[in-house]
Amino acid sequence: MDTAGVGRRRQNEVYRAGVFGHSPRVPVGIRRLQERAKRVLDARAYAYVAGGAGNEVTQRANRAAFDRWAVVPRVLRDASVRDTSVELFGRRLPAPLLLGPVGALELVHDEADLAVARAAAATGVPMVFSNQGSVPMEVCAAAMGDAPRWFQLYWSTSDELVESLIGRAEASGCEALVITLDTTMLGWRPRDLDLGHLPFALGKGIAQYTSDPVFRRLVEERAAAGGPKEPQPRPTPAAVKALVSMARAWPGSFRDNLRSPLPRAAVDTFLSIYSRPSINWTDLAWLRSRTKLPILLKGVLHPDDARRALDEGMDGVVVSTHGGRQVDRSVPALDALPDVVAAIGDRAPVLLDSGVRTGADVFTAVSLGARAVLLGRPFAWGLALAGEEGVRQVVSDVLGEFDLTLGLTGHTAVDQLNPEILRRVG
Repeated sequence: MDTAGVGRRRQNEVYRAGVFGHSPRVPVGIRRLQERAKRVLDARAYAYVAGGAGNEVTQRANRAAFDRWAVVPRVLRDASVRDTSVELFGRRLPAPLLLGPVGALELVHDEADLAVARAAAATGVPMVFSNQGSVPMEVCAAAMGDAPRWFQLYWSTSDELVESLIGRAEASGCEALVITLDTTMLGWRPRDLDLGHLPFALGKGIAQYTSDPVFRRLVEERAAAGGPKEPQPRPTPAAVKALVSMARAWPGSFRDNLRSPLPRAAVDTFLSIYSRPSINWTDLAWLRSRTKLPILLKGVLHPDDARRALDEGMDGVVVSTHGGRQVDRSVPALDALPDVVAAIGDRAPVLLDSGVRTGADVFTAVSLGARAVLLGRPFAWGLALAGEEGVRQVVSDVLGEFDLTLGLTGHTAVDQLNPEILRRVG
């Protein structure tokens, strides 16, 4: 039996390759990883992934929250054999880690979500399909085989579309739904605003919609209805590129799409139904009646909201600030975590995203009560640099560091982690 653990195996892989003059294709350190990705991405793509709301105070605070906790290692404990696995909704996972939903990944790499899906399947880490994906969920699911996947849902203004997306997620083998509640409207994002860039307005990141029969019918109805013609400005190179981008986003012949009203109607339809600010607690009963899948509410930061989520029939919550992209000066996700965990107790799993960058971050969040964490930007940087291979390496590095942190602090299993092994230092 190989008892080295994923951390030592990953180290050995790197160091053995180094003997022959080969270093990792993707930087292992998170700072260099982001710096390298910035060099290969255009300004719009980098701003979309890296940016946050307002002055990005929440984004920085998410990271600073991790710095306020220190691990107190214990010694002379046999940690030669370690088990990093956890159980979540009846599925045994290799570690308390999932790949969170990141939209419009075609900005980052041509294979987008498909490359991420393959990497997730190779590592056994669940992928949460983004509702704003660049590849239909069915295509990603087919590439993953029996590997675990979930689906993130943005609640649009069309309940018929919501129901269709849920049905497709079930048919695609998704094992849970993650309902994103912190983005009923887009946050104020200066990096994107300065560039005048919203990928969805160019037809990017809407593949879950253009592949949906309900959405396609809504688009066709919109195009058929026509409407008053607005005066059009003189064409510019940017406008021509935008029309080409929209044409590529709509299924069918690119040449036909250039002459068709449907690609433009698809973008207009998406922008009109994308999110629903009016959603409230009473809507959850309808959602619960539409699926037997576990439902987690994402964006929960207040313990009272966590309690009510479970009272309304939900199966878990994700403590999240949407990566600092929605409300500037929000409470950091990690700071909100302990109170949410205390409010829920053992009733349901609490997950965390926002600010997670390394295996040591995973260790800290789990010690504070998270059943698992969602990783976002780091795998997007890996995707930018090396596609599927880059995502796989980033995930392997996070898993490796988590395993080594577990053992080097004197622990052999995830269920041994608790707040007592941490010390507040800030």
